[in-house]
Amino acid sequence: MIAADSSTWVAFLSGASGDDILLLQKALQDRQLLMLPVVLTELLSDPSLSSEAAAILLDLPLVTVEPGFWQRAGMLRAEVLAKRRRARLGDSLIAQLCLDASIPLITRDRDFRSFAQSSNLHVLP
Repeated sequence: MIAADSSTWVAFLSGASGDDILLLQKALQDRQLLMLPVVLTELLSDPSLSSEAAAILLDLPLVTVEPGFWQRAGMLRAEVLAKRRRARLGDSLIAQLCLDASIPLITRDRDFRSFAQSSNLHVLP
């Protein structure tokens, strides 16, 4: 199983290409893709999102938020911020969801590297 960040989803939905898009397409085809609640919220917030794209997103299995999630996400973010690295709140939540579910994250966003350096988050490509 694997998850994708909003940056990869936006690129995919706009028809872009790249290693992350190939990974996303393969995961979709193999039914190995999980949706992160934070990513789903970000994507559904786009007023120009087509109903077809929304249907694809809503059809994916959603990662469950486990007890203690909010505390772990806060501590992860604090760890990254203590190293004077960028740690946006949404990214912190996404990183912690992936850590809790033990799944890698497909992303174009280089900011996730800071989370990978502070934890065992596996970032692709």
